[in-house]
Amino acid sequence: MKLFVVAALLAVAIAAPSSYKPEYKAPSYPTPSYSAPGYNKDNKYGEITVTSQSDERNLDGSSQFSYAQSDYTTREESQVQKKMQGVTYDSYGKESYGEVVGNTNKGSSYWVSPEGQKLTLTWAADEAGFQPKGDHLPVAPVHEYELPVAPVHEYELPVAPALPYSRTGPGY
Repeated sequence: MKLFVVAALLAVAIAAPSSYKPEYKAPSYPTPSYSAPGYNKDNKYGEITVTSQSDERNLDGSSQFSYAQSDYTTREESQVQKKMQGVTYDSYGKESYGEVVGNTNKGSSYWVSPEGQKLTLTWAADEAGFQPKGDHLPVAPVHEYELPVAPVHEYELPVAPALPYSRTGPGY
């Protein structure tokens, strides 16, 4: 019975509201002497919104998606699963060459640069690798001259004179 009375008094003491109220004061920091940098870029379109969007996923693994934005940026992309020749690895890491299933991807994108230049990029990615095309992409220079060939010197190397051979040593 004494235990019950002590437990009840302890429960009442714990449940009683406390008069302690902590006061939290946020630290004050001095105002910086510089102004915060602002983004003052002249933006013709203000807030850019998506004007159209589509996304189609098919059971055979192919897909297509596209979107267009209010700043005239567009992107279209399609993907198809295809059987091709490639390298496969078994669970032991052994390499074998044969038929594999991979993705081929084609797409295009259009946007206007901040300088006002209209840019179009098209690409294909398949067993031949990633192939981007666009007028703005750099092109490797074409060599219009014949590459130099190292000169070939033809001369005879000296040959050591042949000496007479004789057997020497024990037993001869």
